Amino acid sequence: MPDVKVVYTRKTDVFIELQERARIANAADADLFISIHCDAFTQKSVSGATSLVLGRNHGDENMRVAQQENSVILLEDNYEEKYEGFDPRKPETFIALTLYQNAFLNQSISFAQKVQDQFRERVKRKDRGVKQQPLYVTSRTAMPAVLVELGFLTNYDEEDFLNSEQGQDFMASAIFRAFKEYKDEREFFENSSVPHAPTPDPTKKEETPTQAQLDPVKQPEEKPHEVYYTVQILTSGIKKNLKPENFKGVSGVEIYEEGKLFKYIVGKTPSLGEAETLKQKMKDAGFKDAFVIALSDGTRISLEEAKELLQ
Repeated sequence: MPDVKVVYTRKTDVFIELQERARIANAADADLFISIHCDAFTQKSVSGATSLVLGRNHGDENMRVAQQENSVILLEDNYEEKYEGFDPRKPETFIALTLYQNAFLNQSISFAQKVQDQFRERVKRKDRGVKQQPLYVTSRTAMPAVLVELGFLTNYDEEDFLNSEQGQDFMASAIFRAFKEYKDEREFFENSSVPHAPTPDPTKKEETPTQAQLDPVKQPEEKPHEVYYTVQILTSGIKKNLKPENFKGVSGVEIYEEGKLFKYIVGKTPSLGEAETLKQKMKDAGFKDAFVIALSDGTRISLEEAKELLQ
């Protein structure tokens, strides 16, 4: 990809302080920070790949990873002063990391999930999922950031695979494919603009309301809940114009919000069978990750709940 520039924190086996790793990425005004690691554990049977993004951890296993990755701080001189009291041996100090505003969380999760999908589907590695961790290095980068754990060097089979030329090539290719998919997706959404609301004309005179407009409006009778199946084709942190050319020619695309994400859907039907047929059409149109969901008045519900409500 000629339009992509890779900036390394190091190209040889030397130790770089965590602050310096983040500084290099920020100074380069990077669009994505990828930190590649290998894991280790006391139980040699444990295996699999994980992708980590900034966030608060839950459970002993997640705390182990956070402490392990942050512990390199202890190798640095004057770490108490440099890191303003942060101590990787004290879990309570991790809370401070999660207080940093992470405006890039959705993008970080999106890339991390693509990495895990590639590891699982193309390299056939055990998928340990995308997890949120209070990691120092990802908390200081002004861009989407993901720390990738390729596998466990304490597992003999996984160690052999990761040390082999083929294993390294497979894992690197998986990360590359995930990056290409992420890049294409970002450019797809960024090139789609949302029209702005027209600016009010200050010279336009305010019209006097008519008597009909002043009369009380009769309240409509409460309508029953609208429950239906639909097909979700895309999820993004960016709101985009719903014109067909932005969706591979598919018309009738609608949008609903869930948290900080915008989710794009097609079709409305009370029949799960019809929704499954539409899902296949969307896959054939190029939306390979399309799937059926159920909505009730614009709020997502389970397929089982929809089935009961539609009986």
